[in-house]
Amino acid sequence: MGRRDFLKLTIPSDISYLGIVQGCVREAATKYGFTGVDLRQIELVLEEAVTNVVEHAYESAESDTFDIICEHIPGGLRIIIKEKGIPFDPRRVAAYNPDACMDERSERGMGIFLMKELMDEVEFLNLGAEGKETRLVKYLEGGKTAAEDAELFSVQEFPGSAPAVIKEKIPYTVRLMEPDEAIEISRCAYKSHGYTFFEDHIYYPEVIIEMNRNGRMISAVAVTEDNRFMGHAALLYPYPGARTAELTFIFVNEEYRGQGCMKRLCDFLYNVPKQHRLCGIYTYAVTNHVFTQRVMVGMGINDCGIQLATSPATWKFKGIPGENLQRISVVLSFKYLEDPEPLILYPPAHHRGMIEKLYANIHARHHFAVPETREPALAKEGSILETDIVESEGNAGITVVRYGRDIMREIKRTVRELCLDQMAAIELFLNLEDPATFFLVSEFEKMDFFFSGIMPRESTGDCLVLQYLNNVPFDYDRVMVHTDMAGEILAYIRAHDPNASL
Repeated sequence: MGRRDFLKLTIPSDISYLGIVQGCVREAATKYGFTGVDLRQIELVLEEAVTNVVEHAYESAESDTFDIICEHIPGGLRIIIKEKGIPFDPRRVAAYNPDACMDERSERGMGIFLMKELMDEVEFLNLGAEGKETRLVKYLEGGKTAAEDAELFSVQEFPGSAPAVIKEKIPYTVRLMEPDEAIEISRCAYKSHGYTFFEDHIYYPEVIIEMNRNGRMISAVAVTEDNRFMGHAALLYPYPGARTAELTFIFVNEEYRGQGCMKRLCDFLYNVPKQHRLCGIYTYAVTNHVFTQRVMVGMGINDCGIQLATSPATWKFKGIPGENLQRISVVLSFKYLEDPEPLILYPPAHHRGMIEKLYANIHARHHFAVPETREPALAKEGSILETDIVESEGNAGITVVRYGRDIMREIKRTVRELCLDQMAAIELFLNLEDPATFFLVSEFEKMDFFFSGIMPRESTGDCLVLQYLNNVPFDYDRVMVHTDMAGEILAYIRAHDPNASL
């Protein structure tokens, strides 16, 4: 395989750098054999593409950089413009019609039409958390390949800066998402968090559509009377047939915040018909601000735990004041959608008081028992663990499906592997319906696991959650919580964290 022949420029999102870009790419194109009119056409197309990125790809308050790659390919060159600006859907572009009369002709799409006319291939790609790419290919005379007959993609013009916040109350509708609105959901996620959201399928409109089609997700949208997109919320099933779902992907475009969208979206999701019956909904609300926590409490979703340092400090929250100075923690909250059937649970004696209080806070009445035996009943066949890793977050969860005689060894081995993989935070889910949990929590705490909270109706049953921090510097005083219960949980966790500074 031959050596790749290319140059790469990283420039600020500033139109004054256009001449530098054009000069570099012109020199590269000359080196690859282009002359005369072809060079002028490449410069013109490059001007159009770069201007489009600078003027439309980023929010008005943002200052960012993007990459331009000029690559020598057989018979010509490929120009790639790679940036992390706002998502778009190339299928929704109205084609420019140069044959229309002047009175009927719209300039919308003219630049893209010009790019298609002067280049042999034009392609626009959404890359999820990696942003998106504009790919332009031009062949030397006589160097064109069969690729020139491939379908050419057009692109929607990038939206401009966001309008000012709308202060007066406006009428709007909340309903299920329609497929052509999936791109607006991706855009809204970007406007709220950039490309830092760990569930990167939210940046792929086609994936959002498919997840709603197959029942893995239920998306609700808020739209104005003239059908302008305001916001989104979803129920996400953690696995097929799950009896609980996460209330997540709650985004409201900044100009519509204060309209009550978030509560109406969530209320709609509670009551919408579902393919899979749900007994409860859970949420994770960040603790670098209390806005989301406050809304969850207002909807009757009550606190039952706090998970520390689950997300990187690089997570973005656009339009919400404050900065992230450490890894982000979350408040875990839960709401039953039907009266829970009473269970017999076996909480460890030293956490029983707090566990009873947490269940009371989410309005569940279970029976708390002490095992009749003096030691745990462990399976001879060995332990079964399920590990869920989120690499982009540096976070992992371990669920104990079955306690075996090798449970301590298996937990130690799994934690060691996760630490070597640089997981910063690890959660351990232990079935409270299994009497063995009563005995083994103290043993896990000797490994530096410590209390986190409870998680009702997990795949194995109602769970006690422990957590482990892998050499993560953590300041409890930077954690912001809204309710008295969350404050009590945080103080309890701090008191049991072996690494907490006194």
